[in-house]
Amino acid sequence: MPNQLINEKSPYLQQHAHNPVDWHPWGAAAFDKARSEDKPIFLSIGYSTCHWCHVMERESFESDTIAGLLNRFFVPVKVDREERPDVDRIYMTFVQASTGSGGWPMSVFLTPDLKPFFGGTYFPPDNRYGRPGFGAILQRIAEAWSRERERIVQSSSDVVTQLAQYTASPAASGVADQSVLDAAFQHLRRMFDSAHGGFGAAPKFPRPVVFNFLLRYYARTRRQEALDMTLETLRAMANGGMHDQLGGGFHRYSVDEHWFVPHFEKMLYDQAQLVISYLEAFQITHDPFYAGIARSTLDYVLRDMTHPEGGFYSAEDADSVIDPAQPKVKGEGAFYVWTADELRQALGDDFAAFAASYGVEETGNVQDDPHGEFPGKNILYVRQAAPAQLEQAKAKLLELRSHRVRPHLDDKILTAWNGLMISAFAKAAQVLDDPRYLTAAQRATNFILTRLYSSGTLLRRFRDGDAAIHGFLDDYAFFTNSLLDLYEADFDPKHLEAALAFAAKMRELFEDPEDGAFFSTAVGDPSLVLRMKDDYDGAEPSGNSVALLVLLRLAHLTDRADYREAADRTLRALASKIAAQPVAVPQMLVALDYALGPRREIVIAGDPQAELTRAFLSHTRARFLPRTITLLASDGARAALARFFPAAANMEPIAGQPTAYVCQDYVCQLPTIELSKFDELLQ
Repeated sequence: MPNQLINEKSPYLQQHAHNPVDWHPWGAAAFDKARSEDKPIFLSIGYSTCHWCHVMERESFESDTIAGLLNRFFVPVKVDREERPDVDRIYMTFVQASTGSGGWPMSVFLTPDLKPFFGGTYFPPDNRYGRPGFGAILQRIAEAWSRERERIVQSSSDVVTQLAQYTASPAASGVADQSVLDAAFQHLRRMFDSAHGGFGAAPKFPRPVVFNFLLRYYARTRRQEALDMTLETLRAMANGGMHDQLGGGFHRYSVDEHWFVPHFEKMLYDQAQLVISYLEAFQITHDPFYAGIARSTLDYVLRDMTHPEGGFYSAEDADSVIDPAQPKVKGEGAFYVWTADELRQALGDDFAAFAASYGVEETGNVQDDPHGEFPGKNILYVRQAAPAQLEQAKAKLLELRSHRVRPHLDDKILTAWNGLMISAFAKAAQVLDDPRYLTAAQRATNFILTRLYSSGTLLRRFRDGDAAIHGFLDDYAFFTNSLLDLYEADFDPKHLEAALAFAAKMRELFEDPEDGAFFSTAVGDPSLVLRMKDDYDGAEPSGNSVALLVLLRLAHLTDRADYREAADRTLRALASKIAAQPVAVPQMLVALDYALGPRREIVIAGDPQAELTRAFLSHTRARFLPRTITLLASDGARAALARFFPAAANMEPIAGQPTAYVCQDYVCQLPTIELSKFDELLQ
């Protein structure tokens, strides 16, 4: 019989809807049941493409014995961390603080008033891997709750007090300066793996926010090492097994230091951020290699991750069916790996060249395979440069692979992650001059505005025709930032108007006007034991980092004092964290770099279809120009643009010719109608 999750929209919750565990969704019904029956809550948090979440489900949540313990002694509650990052963030902070590490699945025991008292991540069903068995843990906690309830309740209250102190922002101090940027660069230099690219040891995650910082540090200081570390890492990732050599896109991380054996899930937020990293590398180097990786990643998203109406899906699973005759038997990466015989049969005469180029071995190329996941299989990676004629062979293999059972697709659409992907397509439309990418950005933006926007507020999640969950800080910040990026791709002033409206709503809902910075959640949710300010830039940038960048970009665009003051308050509120742990907040350092300036304004006045207008824009977009805004003052849009950027009212074509105005911190050089002079001004 299905449990209480059967009517939920989350794919992750749906995956657990037929467990024998009597799961409840996060909400009042579960909390009331815990209070009325005086039972602790067992909170399990994960997401639908999480490999170890699947493992714990198979081992424990499908076990009648363990389900019996959970149902008898606890109120079991399931949460999709991607739908409810607020809930996840609170209890992950507890698990990390109490155990020294975190991850998913996350397993936390709560009092009926939602205060945590014990937690961890994956628990095996019995004692193994040096971890206690889950069944034994349940019995011990049930016994402790029966005998020592008062002590547990008091302890949980103390925990919440300590978490509030732990997560509280220190008193505002002076704004950080360039010395913080220098310190972060020096720290990353020490962490850099000069042999294989990346930072630190295995497992290696891409963490694009680090590339964002390093490229801007290079632009500011011309420290070649900052550029080299980024380019070497981007190239190593693209050549490794972490990059899908046939279908494009990147897997979540590499389990080894060589970027070879990946954890095979594909996340939308990784594709979005890495596209921008490769595009910016291309702008700096003009090496077509980086543009090619960006294109293949974007094309993967268009092909496999896009809703018919234009929104972008969340993720593809790491696990997939090994043998169609046994659909319940799945393996890590089964969709992506090949035996030598499979490749030989598919490629014929091209096999030898393909095997040499992509590291194929007769007995499989995964030498260190402790769990026996890849027996006789090959993970494709670039061992040597592939000749051009192998493009047809790759297309043949991609077609052949398309007939395998695909990994599970998490087809929910999240506003925040769509904001990241819209920014990537908007940037690609500019840098690669491909109208398909502009169309993709526009369609996704329209999807958010029509499907995930209601009564003046953004919603978090859309799936199967249903939009729900009030947006969080990252939804507002990421989407508002994408509207500014989209404006610079198509120069439609309505994007600026929408950005200003969403920025105002973001400040209304989340800003701390007294102490500065932004809370992750709005006021008014009684189920949250803490209201936190998230500032860690991990796999995704933090909401505070992007909100700060939005404020700075809008202050630059409009010259409005209220945006400058809000940005200054945010920087002051976070200055201590930035100075103490700059490597933890690389996207915040991107915003700091913007705040430190200098800032540039480029206004092109003229017909957008005129050849010279297009040439001015092309020359601008071919360069990596952080801290720059680009505007188009055409006859039809000048008045609308002047509402946001008043100086545009007087920026008109000279002698009927498209004219470029290049300014720095609102001090303008003489306008020009000569492309060569424009190039000089951009140097």
